[in-house]
Amino acid sequence: MFPEYRDLITQLKSQDAHFTRLFDKHNELDQKIRNMEAHIEPGSPVEIEVLKKEKLVLKDQLYTVLKKAEATK
Repeated sequence: MFPEYRDLITQLKSQDAHFTRLFDKHNELDQKIRNMEAHIEPGSPVEIEVLKKEKLVLKDQLYTVLKKAEATK
């Protein structure tokens, strides 16, 4: 996710607790979705879709934080 911001992500994860929470939640949802799609974990198509939408909201929030941090460099 956001390979062009790899260094900034590393920096923010060590300095910004809010960013870290968003980042970790995004990764947790991503893994949960993968497990559901692989039938490792139970989940209906509707549940998967809801999680994907939640993950997208988190991704948008992460991007907003990244753009703001980039602008203040």
